[in-house]
Amino acid sequence: MDHHKQVSDQQVRKPASPTKCSAHGISEVTITTGVPAKTSPVASSEKGSGDCTGKVDDQKLRITTNKQTSIPMGGYNVEYAGINEEQHSPRTNPCHSYKKISLLPLIFLIFYEVSGGPFGVEDSVKAAGPLLALVGFLVFPFIWSVPEALITAEMGTMFPEDGGYVVWVSSALGQYWGFQQGWMKWLSGVIDNALYPVLFLDYLKSGFPALGDGYPRILAVIGLTVALTYMNFRGLTIVGWVAVLLGVFSILPFVIMGFVSVPKIDPARWLVVDLHIIDWNLYLNTLFWNLNYWDSISTLAGEVDNPKKTLPKALFYALIFVICGYFFPLLIGTGAVPLDRDLWTDGYFSDIAKIVGGVWLRWWVQAGAAMSNMGMFVTEMSSDSFQLLGMAERGMLPEFFAKRSRYGTPVIGILFSASGVVLLSQLTFQEIVAAENFLYCFGMILEFIAFVRLRMLYPAVSRPYKIPVGTVGAVLMCVPPTILICVVLALSTLKVMAISVFAILFGLVLQPFLKYVEKKRWVRFSTSADLPDLHNVDENDESLCLSE
Repeated sequence: MDHHKQVSDQQVRKPASPTKCSAHGISEVTITTGVPAKTSPVASSEKGSGDCTGKVDDQKLRITTNKQTSIPMGGYNVEYAGINEEQHSPRTNPCHSYKKISLLPLIFLIFYEVSGGPFGVEDSVKAAGPLLALVGFLVFPFIWSVPEALITAEMGTMFPEDGGYVVWVSSALGQYWGFQQGWMKWLSGVIDNALYPVLFLDYLKSGFPALGDGYPRILAVIGLTVALTYMNFRGLTIVGWVAVLLGVFSILPFVIMGFVSVPKIDPARWLVVDLHIIDWNLYLNTLFWNLNYWDSISTLAGEVDNPKKTLPKALFYALIFVICGYFFPLLIGTGAVPLDRDLWTDGYFSDIAKIVGGVWLRWWVQAGAAMSNMGMFVTEMSSDSFQLLGMAERGMLPEFFAKRSRYGTPVIGILFSASGVVLLSQLTFQEIVAAENFLYCFGMILEFIAFVRLRMLYPAVSRPYKIPVGTVGAVLMCVPPTILICVVLALSTLKVMAISVFAILFGLVLQPFLKYVEKKRWVRFSTSADLPDLHNVDENDESLCLSE
């Protein structure tokens, strides 16, 4: 834009010694008139890594003309530091030595946040038949998954800290709506996580009928939750590499199934469709549930090694992985066996494996499904618990939520998330999917608004990864998924709608109650000094300067 001029090295006088940070980690730069001004909350340089006292390393405040952008402010030009390649995320605390997540584990963490394999897509065939199921998993990603992944890449690298989408919404709409975003997304995540023990046992009950209901099923759910919760407690790096191993083990039987099913495939079966017998509610909820949650990885951005480069790459590779992991098993299953839509329910892929390859392949698919649900459980719990940690570091939740174990994991967040899973695990598969989709939709609307609003308010702020569209393009990109959200909400049952609306209303009063608790000092709240202040931004000031 014409009014955005590049600031030269002569326009900004770099301080000769490290500049001290405020309590919110805001550094000072000098504008051409010599008047000090504070840098952008989303682009200010992080604290130095030399000690833990909050001093900024002079090296990290150096000026680079190829990275900086200026915005006119009252006739002056202010330069904003970007997130340089060699820097870590603002979340990085030099006192912490926790190992960061590399590219390959991050790809599989995203894979399990979103998918985990074709387990759970069977209902799409039951609801609409083979043709619409196949078309849905090819077209739907472009309507929903691609826009969500792109927004996550831009916003996740713009705010590379634990808390993810909560921070996005807080910076655009204020802390109140940031809290609502956190509440709805955390609750939908816990509801979603309650599904995986259910799916795990559904795949095993054919071999172990005792797990179908009653006390054995309840005890199995509790035991599984405890075991996987402990895995989360031991560290995110362990979770990441476990996700890699589980992912390979879960996908491999479908690769084998694809080869052995070739003689049995009849392409005419792929074209079967009956528009008069379609359960649109089940169909859209199944597609939506299997192709969303791309933004969940943003709550782990503070734990990623070099998120500026790693996060966009991981999202791109995971997107391809997820789409292929759905489409080809559906292609094999619908083409290799005669169609009976009533049989296409949870666990039917194991029956197809027996028909195509024998009992041994069936057992492998069942074991793969079990492992996949374990992978989805641990990754979802990691995302949910680190979100609570990020909210606590932002002062939205009591300070004890930010407490880490010696492995770097959020202890209280893990316990809260695990308790919610146990309480909700008695719901049916369809109820869980519909309820979490409803809450997730409201959270996504806030994300879209925050994405567009930040583009409009602060167009020149450094974005390490930026979607190559302007403001109008950003708005248009959000239109198709928003329409889809409205359709999913409209098709919700009255029971699901009532429960979800109650949960939303509860969040609306929970935030003021926590503020009252903080005011009365019943529980300690604090904001991490490692993070830039996002809540005192003057929304009418393009410079992103913070008020005192």
